[in-house]
Amino acid sequence: MGRSRASARAAGTRFERSVADYLAATVDDRIDRRVKHGAKDRGDVGGVRAVLGGRVVIECKDVARTDLAGWVHESHVEMGNDDAVAGLVVHKRRGTADPADQYVTMTVRDLVALLVGTRPA
Repeated sequence: MGRSRASARAAGTRFERSVADYLAATVDDRIDRRVKHGAKDRGDVGGVRAVLGGRVVIECKDVARTDLAGWVHESHVEMGNDDAVAGLVVHKRRGTADPADQYVTMTVRDLVALLVGTRPA
């Protein structure tokens, strides 16, 4: 038996909260889980900054099927909504609940934006 819609949403909320809490405790205490904004969603975790200050959008995924291209596209749409320099995806690594051991997916352009603080052309 698969997940119900309600249990999937609850799992996603727990995952977002665990990632946000871990980042707040280890990086910056202003990082927190964001409230959803529908079509103008700006990512699941807010308050994240690149090395030189540009905003970073984090999209969290706790799902059974992997869709890296779709997830990265979603993070880039949200990046535009938030006027951020980078969008990345934190996705569930099966077998561990530790937020520090989850996977992160991004483009190399997003990696450069994280490292230098501005998005390359």
